[in-house]
Amino acid sequence: MRNKIVVRNLTKRFTDVGVTAFERLDFEVRESEVLCILGPSGCGKTTLLRALDGLIVSDEGAVTIDDRKVTRPSRDVAMVFQQFGLFPWKRLDQNIAYGLKLLGTPQGEIRKRVEHYVRLVGLAGFEHCYPYQLSGGMQQRAGLARALVVNPSVLLMDEPFGALDAQTRETLQEELLRILEKEPKTMVFVTHSIDEAIVLGDRILVMSSRPGRVQEILPVDIPRPRAVDETRADERAIKLRTHIWQELRREDTR
Repeated sequence: MRNKIVVRNLTKRFTDVGVTAFERLDFEVRESEVLCILGPSGCGKTTLLRALDGLIVSDEGAVTIDDRKVTRPSRDVAMVFQQFGLFPWKRLDQNIAYGLKLLGTPQGEIRKRVEHYVRLVGLAGFEHCYPYQLSGGMQQRAGLARALVVNPSVLLMDEPFGALDAQTRETLQEELLRILEKEPKTMVFVTHSIDEAIVLGDRILVMSSRPGRVQEILPVDIPRPRAVDETRADERAIKLRTHIWQELRREDTR
């Protein structure tokens, strides 16, 4: 399987505050792979996602997507943030359609695609609701639909379920697994949850404490399709969880 994203010698410094977020990062993300990123707080995970999206410029190294160097945001890459980021004055369908309107998509195509993704994320019947009328989980589903509706080839996820309660988080993990089975994407998913990384990921990249470096990249040797409960109970998941936890604890004590 070919590499979709290639990161080489990537370094980002914030010289005004004397901080190096990460340095000399080298890794690849394969076509239609889910790479989950774990690491201690402050190791540069979110900054890395912004570099992959072209929102910030690195100080050294390069990111390429489909063999093209990333220098600015692209319509082929979409990001979902932890904060829902919905416009409070727009209805659900209008929020989801926002990116398509910016791209100049014809109105008939917008309507068709919004209807498809509203159904895909389980929000049919709530199209005319405003964000304040939706639960946190429903708002995050809407944020995911807004990213998917523009049909990106790469999806960047910055702890999208981190602010949700445990039950809603698990439900959305199940939903995301279902969506990826129907419409595979190359995805980089940042999380602080080891269990979430194991449930969702094909591989897990573990970063060191700041400045973030690639500590190790671990395969998740559990076949798809997956279910959250069954995956967590799998002996391979338990072994992998223990290993990652020990590595992260070691990093925290350095």
